[in-house]
Amino acid sequence: MKSNKQRRAEILAGRHKRAEKLAAEAAHDPRMVEPTNANTAPCNPSLLAAYNSYGVPTFVARGYYVDSPFECISCGKQEVWRATQQKWWYEVAKGNVESRANRCNPCRRAERERSAQARRVHLEGVAKKLSTKSAA
Repeated sequence: MKSNKQRRAEILAGRHKRAEKLAAEAAHDPRMVEPTNANTAPCNPSLLAAYNSYGVPTFVARGYYVDSPFECISCGKQEVWRATQQKWWYEVAKGNVESRANRCNPCRRAERERSAQARRVHLEGVAKKLSTKSAA
């Protein structure tokens, strides 16, 4: 009898094998012609984080990432999420395959600073509360 850990490993291996097979089939699909411009980056499905879906993301089926435009939710500026940035996000950072860019770089930096400041204020408050409890 196999342990749950062994069974999970087998299931994950099967999922990766199926994803690679689907990607290989899609790569040989004559309808999927790879463009020759610089706005693309090749996709490696074996490096993606596990995604619990029966479907395959469009970039996996296509076999490459394509620059995609988006509007920043903070400032409303039109930006482009580059194919190389998508490749890094999905394959290196192991981001969710359903996620998309929604903030430009300056707004991302400002949001990180705002979040870090809120965290500092919260932790200072917790430390202050604990110090008053221990003094009492």
